[in-house]
Amino acid sequence: MRAAVITEPGGPDVLRIMDVADPSPGPEDILIDVKASALNRADTIQRQGGYPAPPGSPSDIPGLEFSGIVLELGERVTGMQQGDRVFGLLGGGGYATRVITHHRMAIPMPDSWGFIQAAATPEVYFTAYDALFNR
Repeated sequence: MRAAVITEPGGPDVLRIMDVADPSPGPEDILIDVKASALNRADTIQRQGGYPAPPGSPSDIPGLEFSGIVLELGERVTGMQQGDRVFGLLGGGGYATRVITHHRMAIPMPDSWGFIQAAATPEVYFTAYDALFNR
């Protein structure tokens, strides 16, 4: 797959488009063909060397928000199928043509949404939802 890889801490010029290994989904993960990803402050700070990726997430590929099409499901994933249009959050790695995420971190896209609109939504949506309903 192709990804925008951080080659060293710095400005936008340190990102390089490179071929990297395809990720493999675990039993509760989904593999997604990324159609759009969003840029947010955390991505910029990660690129500058100030935001470490969570354990298990790519440390050299930024991108926390994505939208795309489900390609493959882990053996314990239910309620989704190949071909579903989804959007969601990652610990990193969204600036790639394929990503894996836990199935609970992806949401079906409304039919009326495009991929760009969906990729720009997760961070603010999940934050607001969590604040309103879980805290």
